[in-house]
Amino acid sequence: MPRQFAWAAWPDEQLLQLRLKDLKVTVAGTWLEGCLEHLYEELAQRGLRVRPHAWISDEWFSPDTTPGIAIPFYLAHPRLMRLERKKIIDVEGGTVPECMRILRHEAGHVVQHAFQLHRRRRWQELFGRSSIRYPDFYRPNPASKNYVQHLRLWYAQSHPDEDFAETFAVWLRPRSDWRKRYADWPALKKLVYVDELMAEIAGEKPILTQRLRVDPISQIDRTLSEHYEKKQAYYVSDSPTIYDRDLKRIFSESSARHRRAPTAAAFLRKHQSHIRRSVAQWTGEYQLTLDSILDAMIARCRELKLRAAGPERQLVMDFTVLLTAKTVHSLYSPSRREWFAL
Repeated sequence: MPRQFAWAAWPDEQLLQLRLKDLKVTVAGTWLEGCLEHLYEELAQRGLRVRPHAWISDEWFSPDTTPGIAIPFYLAHPRLMRLERKKIIDVEGGTVPECMRILRHEAGHVVQHAFQLHRRRRWQELFGRSSIRYPDFYRPNPASKNYVQHLRLWYAQSHPDEDFAETFAVWLRPRSDWRKRYADWPALKKLVYVDELMAEIAGEKPILTQRLRVDPISQIDRTLSEHYEKKQAYYVSDSPTIYDRDLKRIFSESSARHRRAPTAAAFLRKHQSHIRRSVAQWTGEYQLTLDSILDAMIARCRELKLRAAGPERQLVMDFTVLLTAKTVHSLYSPSRREWFAL
């Protein structure tokens, strides 16, 4: 029977004052156990003698000091997942398929460090040097075919270790058909190398075996409120504030002719969730980031007193195209706030 927690019935305001360490959540007894078992089966089917241990922390990560995976606390209880969704909109890893996608990625880090693969010359030739300092930010090239695409925002491009972890995840996923999917991509040579390398180390005992728990939730003193203030600041990037020309192309300025049309601000509020989800799906951008941009655009529509005159479906389509174009353009812009490593 799942463990009962008094805080599960608390309102958000009260729950946010609780320290992370006082949540007392664990992997045991949750749906995460099933995901880990699936991961172990996939690794075993490939002959890899690693079973990453897992613990609860404040985010996803796999340290280089132990063959294990830290899982964010909100996945350990439905009440915490609801709070995460309210605060961040996305619940990263909140479904079985998405959780497995991230676990395969983290398992790539585990395998790399457990077998010290980054010390091999060929590994370095294909992926780069693991010793390169992680950047605070990175600028991906969405058109590049030198990297596989697994996690959002072209994460393989952020660091050699992430490139390997993403390549490993694509290789590990059952029925991924990676040879056909990446047939014409330079990234295929990395996948072929991983396939050959995993066959070579199959059955071998890992070098790194000591089971440690790095930054476990039991040692995190921050309150949930402090945690989300920091997390929201990370996702909400500085975005362009000059939208007037684009907004006026789609919406109409107030006049006697359009006085019966709804305000553009009200129109966008009505369709905000649908537009946000669509653009997030097409671009890979985080929904919370898009939400902050939408809020700024809605505020500007209100200041300009714009009206949503015209067919509703066409206006939604036009605005969605606009936001998608702005989002894609921002990935290349020199002023773009790039992304912290996972």
